[in-house]
Amino acid sequence: MTGSDKAIITVNVAASDRPIWSGKASYVVVPSTNGAMGILPNHEPILSLLDDGPLTVTDLEGVKHTFQVSDGFVSFDDNRLTVAIERCSVEQKGNSVPAQ
Repeated sequence: MTGSDKAIITVNVAASDRPIWSGKASYVVVPSTNGAMGILPNHEPILSLLDDGPLTVTDLEGVKHTFQVSDGFVSFDDNRLTVAIERCSVEQKGNSVPAQ
């Protein structure tokens, strides 16, 4: 598999009132109701409720984007991940920015 053939995850994170983050990722960890769940490319399809906790997206450059989420669900199929949440705050370098 060459670098351009590497499987990736297309991620869309949206709150009830606005989009939060979208892009390509190599790894995502979601706070499911059964505990933290790691998702890699080509993972089996998922539909799960989310618990309150951190959602971490590792983009293709290895940068981790962390969001504190609550009340939502995650859907994953065919390397497309959709996270729909009620509330979210974004952590940047240890700081939390409240959702508007």
